[in-house]
Amino acid sequence: MVGLSGTAKKLQTLATTAEKLFERLNALRERVEEMNDRMNDTHDRVAALEHEIEEQRALVEALAVEQGIDVEAVLAEAAIDEAEGGETGSDANSDAEGDSEA
Repeated sequence: MVGLSGTAKKLQTLATTAEKLFERLNALRERVEEMNDRMNDTHDRVAALEHEIEEQRALVEALAVEQGIDVEAVLAEAAIDEAEGGETGSDANSDAEGDSEA
């Protein structure tokens, strides 16, 4: 009889552990589904923002052309400034600070 009660206790412990594991698995599944939903929402928002930016860029370019501004030259200059920005930007700030103190 003693062996049977030990086996029953082990089976109960195993059942309890399995139940806890099943609960954790369900909670994890819910979290993954929520994360997937949020990811899809974020994707949709990013796509909408990209579309809006494309529309705004087209409008700005049209206005620039109307004003006689060379859009390609402005973009090229901005790209050069950005590429040099790491060094030049900090030097320009320290020069500006030095000028304001003098």
